[in-house]
Amino acid sequence: MADKQRILLVDDDPNISHLVRLYLEKEGFAVTESSRGDTALDAFRREPPALVLLDVMLPGMDGLQVLKEIRKTSKVPVIMLTAKDETFDKVLGLELGADDYMTKPFETKELVARVKAVLRRAPEGAAAETGDDTLRFPSLTVSLSRYEVTYEGREVEMPPKELEVLYYLASHPNMVFTREQLLERVWGFDFFGDSRTVDVHIKRLREKLPNCEQYGWEIHTVWRVGYKFEYKAN
Repeated sequence: MADKQRILLVDDDPNISHLVRLYLEKEGFAVTESSRGDTALDAFRREPPALVLLDVMLPGMDGLQVLKEIRKTSKVPVIMLTAKDETFDKVLGLELGADDYMTKPFETKELVARVKAVLRRAPEGAAAETGDDTLRFPSLTVSLSRYEVTYEGREVEMPPKELEVLYYLASHPNMVFTREQLLERVWGFDFFGDSRTVDVHIKRLREKLPNCEQYGWEIHTVWRVGYKFEYKAN
């Protein structure tokens, strides 16, 4: 029997933690709980999980700081949990490398569905199995199985979702996708947030791939429609 996938649940509300743990365990996950940011990092390093559910407001160290520390060494999926519903907080969390963002109160069944969806996007998928997943353009390579991006001969650090947005667009050159299509196809489920999620990721990609148009490709905005990876082959 395969080992259960482990979820690190970090929340200082014991009622929420208890309910979420019950639902996750019912779905076959193993759960490690922590109620503080600093001890959560200790737990993460001691027994690396398959996914982290991370509250923003925590004693010891807030969730955004915990996320920053995790991203220094790991690309493990992270879903942020928060009682706040401010656009600034959502954008900041996504820029720091969160894979998803849920605002309390939430339906526990929806949370579990999102956990499963995010885990399905892990690199153990079909592209990783075939080994034939590396996209190559002038001065750019993107590997989904290794979660690596190289630009102008240097490796570029990217959170998983940024890389997946880039990979999806680049694997369909010159095709236009709406924000809603990208949310569905990259995140892998009906995303209940706003379309700024996509805009944040595109903005960060452009910052990390400056002056790319000189190589004949760029992430192009199609006014009032969405985005495309525009490639002009020589």
